[in-house]
Amino acid sequence: MALKPNSADGRTRSWVQIFIVFGLCCFFYILGAWQRSGFGKGDSIALEITKHGADCNIIPSLNFETHHAGEVGNVDESEKIKSFQPCPPRYVDYTPCQDQKRAMNFPRDNMIYRERHCPREEEKLHCLVPAPKGYVTPFPWPKSRDYVPYANAPYKALTVEKAIQNWIQYEGNVFRFPGGGTQFPQGADKYIDQLAAVIPITNGTVRTALDTGCGVASWGAYLWSRNVLTMSFAPRDSHEAQVQFALERGVPAVIGVLGTIKMPYPSRAFDMAHCSRCLIPWGANDGMYLKEVDRVLRPGGYWVLSGPPIYWRNNYKAWQRPKEELEEEQQKIEDVAKLLCWEKKHEKGEIAIWQKRVNDESCRGREDDSQAKFCKAEEANDVWYKKMDVCVTPYPDVSSSSEVAGGELKPFPERLFAAPPRIASGSVPGVSVETYEEDNNIWKKHVNAYKKINRLIDSGRYRNILDMNAGLGGFAAALNSPKLWVMNVMPTIAEKDTLGVIYERGLIGIYHDWCEAFSTYPRTYDLIHAHGLFSLYKDKCNLEDILLEMDRILRPEGAVIFRDEVNVLIKVKKITAGMRWDTKMVDHEDGPLFPEKVLVAVKQYWTVGGNTTSAQ
Repeated sequence: MALKPNSADGRTRSWVQIFIVFGLCCFFYILGAWQRSGFGKGDSIALEITKHGADCNIIPSLNFETHHAGEVGNVDESEKIKSFQPCPPRYVDYTPCQDQKRAMNFPRDNMIYRERHCPREEEKLHCLVPAPKGYVTPFPWPKSRDYVPYANAPYKALTVEKAIQNWIQYEGNVFRFPGGGTQFPQGADKYIDQLAAVIPITNGTVRTALDTGCGVASWGAYLWSRNVLTMSFAPRDSHEAQVQFALERGVPAVIGVLGTIKMPYPSRAFDMAHCSRCLIPWGANDGMYLKEVDRVLRPGGYWVLSGPPIYWRNNYKAWQRPKEELEEEQQKIEDVAKLLCWEKKHEKGEIAIWQKRVNDESCRGREDDSQAKFCKAEEANDVWYKKMDVCVTPYPDVSSSSEVAGGELKPFPERLFAAPPRIASGSVPGVSVETYEEDNNIWKKHVNAYKKINRLIDSGRYRNILDMNAGLGGFAAALNSPKLWVMNVMPTIAEKDTLGVIYERGLIGIYHDWCEAFSTYPRTYDLIHAHGLFSLYKDKCNLEDILLEMDRILRPEGAVIFRDEVNVLIKVKKITAGMRWDTKMVDHEDGPLFPEKVLVAVKQYWTVGGNTTSAQ
């Protein structure tokens, strides 16, 4: 039999509850008055959020799944939203700084016409670059390595031109990539096995690689399974869509060429560099291109050359070139390699491999060589639109003949979080080992918060990821996974140049000025991260131009994560409301009083002549 509740006890509890509620109301009233007085840190945040719509919540409705893109977040309706219209269909594969028509206005000498030539301000497009009709989400890795939907890059020229070399084959509604190349028709894996007999590819010593004139980047695609991260590049030329195919496959690549401008990478970046019949005249211009490779090659790193002129004695007839010409070409390469103090480790068949010395102690003789003109050490990383010079980049100083110039790196993956030599030596002003470790911890926390917002991160849905303001590479390091890779961008206007640190961690990246278009095709990234980018570029260039460029290079249904001051994100949110993006504002993971907020977005699915698809 149940006991009857004591009515006196019930009345007492009611009065206690009323008292607690009254006390809390008084407390928050006083707190609000204190914040409005100017002494609290949350007053500006509260006012902005109240003014522009209280939607700083964990996202209940924004859907990142394929062919879904949830509700549009609130925007101040008192101001008219600018609506951006689709560009004409002819711009479906528009690359602003490598536009074919503009390129033909520049000299062909030294590939100048294939370098970056960006549109003037009045020539910039202010429309949304469309996806081709029938565009679909790429296959997840590793299937994407071997198959690309035809609708995403509907160009068959390579299937004809490279038919006997196993580059690419057309099979119904897909392209198939057998893994072959001009120099490895039997497959990239067997070719890499040959290299691995000389180069320590499998033990983490070689982590970052550079592939010059990469074709469809099969070399980099197959190195991935050996935990080697490859930066591939090729020009936008008659071999239609090379780099576009590479990125559709999920392989790191950019549009680029060795011409007259330095490569957009820091000194001592790559563990290995590679040219497989890449048609670069290595011996020309006093070995200028080899000297540029030497600049970006880490002390102790390897350079691989396969194809002409190697093995010219046996192949000159097949290559339909005079024997004397090929002999002279190889001799020029050997002479430059000797000047650079590279040691030849291997030459067999059509493959030759050199290794860069670990320091300058063993190369003292070249100081007396009249041809050994040395660059200024302080200009080794000053590369953005800077002309290549026919000079040798000096090694950093060492204290003994066995010391690795610039510092010895740990094998990967240990080097990912170990203190990079550039930081341990104090070469990056204002960054100590302690601040580096603190940065790593912060980004681990940020990325954990991102994964709660967007559960598709590290699910295989996002393969190609772009970090527009990479800092020390903490975002990429925290995301490290066999399912994805991150292109770390170091803005040329950043206060500190830390791209060398990023490479020392076993990650890859590039210098870039976001006032200009990126060297890639449209729809090449699945996820874009922009931390503090718009605060950095405030008053430097048009915010709208940067966002339109982000739209160009983001896949339909791709996601964006902005992290910035709330007043900056409100401006971003207003522009993206007219860009067919769905957005939602989220508090900093440590609470609403932090002025830094997170804006997440999903680009809606739409194609040429098609309608927008969004969640119902």
